Amino acid sequence: MNREKRTEIFTRLRDQNPHPTTELEYSNPFELLVAVVLSAQATDVGVNKATARLFPVANTPEAIYALGVDGLKQYIKTIGLFNSKAENIIQLCRMLIELHDSQVPPSREDLEALPGVGRKTANVVLNTAFGHPTMAVDTHIFRVSNRTRIAPGKNVLEVEKRLLKLVPEEFLRDAHHWLILHGRYTCMARKPRCGECLIADLCEYPPSKRPT
Repeated sequence: MNREKRTEIFTRLRDQNPHPTTELEYSNPFELLVAVVLSAQATDVGVNKATARLFPVANTPEAIYALGVDGLKQYIKTIGLFNSKAENIIQLCRMLIELHDSQVPPSREDLEALPGVGRKTANVVLNTAFGHPTMAVDTHIFRVSNRTRIAPGKNVLEVEKRLLKLVPEEFLRDAHHWLILHGRYTCMARKPRCGECLIADLCEYPPSKRPT
């Protein structure tokens, strides 16, 4: 895929949705961090239901840490892997209090040192909370990047690096949101909605594989 085609793809996605953001509900960087940790192998809808109960009660590192592991579990037990997530979040809160003055650090190294925070989670927080031009490659972005040929790669890290290299700079800050939403609602795994796709004429997915 050439640069002109990529530019047109992201121009159309921007025109359709000028200010994209995560579908996780949050009001500050700490709430976002907790929500993203909870979202691993869970839906944003499910996370939002849990945090709608949790955040009015506890939305600071001190307040969640005071709940303890068992107390936190009562708010997030509807989410998959809630036992390990509760333990990670409590330790994450402790580290934020002890090492970062209870603030979410705007550094990849510091974020990835926190329990339950991997590269993808760090990328989401860096982009959404701090405006860094990162790519949080999830299953949706991986699929869309390979299927459309915007930035094909054999694994998540390869796709991330190719996107950072190939997406025109003016679109970098919002590109991962556009790609996630496109994968979630249009370029779906089993039955992509090619007939309703905004970029179907630019996509390099073989016509023979497209649903009729």
